Amino acid sequence: MDFKDIGSGVSISSRAWRENIQDLFPKELISLLADLHSQFQPQRKKLLEERVSRQKVWDSGVLPTYLDKNSDAVTGDWKIKSIPQDFKVRRVEITGPVNDAKMVINMLSRNAEGFRADTAMLDFEDSMKPSFPNVLSGYKNVLGVAKGNLSYVKADDKAAKTYQLNPQDMAALMVRVRGLHLAENNVRVNGEAIHGGLLDLAVCFFHTAKILVSQNRTPKYYIPKCEHHLEARWWNDLFTTLENKLALPVPTLRATFLIETLPAAFQIEEILYEGRDHIIGLNVGRWDKIFSDIKVLREFKDRISPDRAEITMKKFWMENYAKRLIKICHTRGAFAVGGMSAFTPGKDAKVREEQTAKVRADKQNEANMGHDGCWVSHPYFIGHAISAFTRNSQLDMTLPEFDKYPDLLMDGKGSRTLNGLRTNVRVGIAYLQGWHNDLGCVSWDNLMEDLATLEISRAQTWQWLYHQIKLDDGGVVNKELVSNIFTEEFNKIADELRQNKNDTLIDSYNLACEEAKKFFLQTDLKSFLSLESDIYKNN
Repeated sequence: MDFKDIGSGVSISSRAWRENIQDLFPKELISLLADLHSQFQPQRKKLLEERVSRQKVWDSGVLPTYLDKNSDAVTGDWKIKSIPQDFKVRRVEITGPVNDAKMVINMLSRNAEGFRADTAMLDFEDSMKPSFPNVLSGYKNVLGVAKGNLSYVKADDKAAKTYQLNPQDMAALMVRVRGLHLAENNVRVNGEAIHGGLLDLAVCFFHTAKILVSQNRTPKYYIPKCEHHLEARWWNDLFTTLENKLALPVPTLRATFLIETLPAAFQIEEILYEGRDHIIGLNVGRWDKIFSDIKVLREFKDRISPDRAEITMKKFWMENYAKRLIKICHTRGAFAVGGMSAFTPGKDAKVREEQTAKVRADKQNEANMGHDGCWVSHPYFIGHAISAFTRNSQLDMTLPEFDKYPDLLMDGKGSRTLNGLRTNVRVGIAYLQGWHNDLGCVSWDNLMEDLATLEISRAQTWQWLYHQIKLDDGGVVNKELVSNIFTEEFNKIADELRQNKNDTLIDSYNLACEEAKKFFLQTDLKSFLSLESDIYKNN
């Protein structure tokens, strides 16, 4: 890949630079990126090395557990900084990839039933394939939202249709940046790839913070994949440095951290403490949490995961983690946001009715538990989610009877079936087909599958293979069985495509099937599939 030197030791993909993106990278931002990389990259690398070391300890048979219960974070009389006025209501948050302008506008706008989400989270992470053109489109869309002038024109055979934001009536803007583990190979500082999340944060904050502040709006961000309170400290220091370098008060930027890993679930209070100057809430990121449960506990034969469909918030370890988050957040003055309902509306009335009932039940359970709001993946469900959250917040629900040190470990009980294995395989094929077509999330079998749900399917299949488990309905999980299921499920998908007169897609699903099979049958469980993708290896 050829690079263009753009100053201060920063270089960028020559191909991207020729696409007239110079306005996105003025000299002041280039200098800022060089300084931030120099200051924060060494510690980031150390934090990532510590992740590897911790996993080795768990693999040796030591279970993860809580930290010092007498620390200042746990025993101190502290609260987070007050929640900004424009962010005191976040009952329903809708999420989706930031690079798709039409989708961004639809997320921020009212749906066909007249309901609007309180917040739209524009995502550079799990729901977006982070090709560099997508990343750059995302930056432009975030700036368009901040300015209120984002538009999209869809041309068809009859007439063009224009999608336009209404800045007087749109959801609050939040941006989810990429996790600590992801680098951006298309931007380098002194030859070294810059951290993707640092790049996302710096570019978006540089271009939009002062615009938002002038409109009495708060620059707000989501931070994913945090695993340790020292990682939260790293992010908090980055926030403060950004504010200082742009001559903005501390805190101007406010953040919500996703508690979506098992190690983080044990450190909720410590993470909140480290980020207390900037954090205004934590989120129960259930799907990545399930993936993390499997990954962290992968060597424990007595803690093998049940069918993916069985791991709901009703499982004690999932419910305990959510209640622990609620109790700690509300005690410390922070919001506790619920997780994603990954259901899609479906195309016929019966399916839509069934899917809606599932979403309503899920959101009512979250509201009853004490969450202040929740996530949905589709605009259709906004009104149904709002109906569960009748109060602007539930900060008064501190769950006094709940022990904040509950059992958070998956117990290894539940069904392990051939259908569960087939579901994992189908998700792998469908997701990789979407990935090859520049998508980071796909609607499949009435669910919205993104990178997090793919990771569950991949990790669970690996775990069942590694331990050679016997399925409830017979048969031992081995490579031959999994390979045969890939063939069978691809043939089913091919038949479905023929029935729907989509024969031209069969080759792309065949390619996806072969690649998914390769990833699912790897001898070692890779920490993140995204790191195996050509996006990060060769781009």
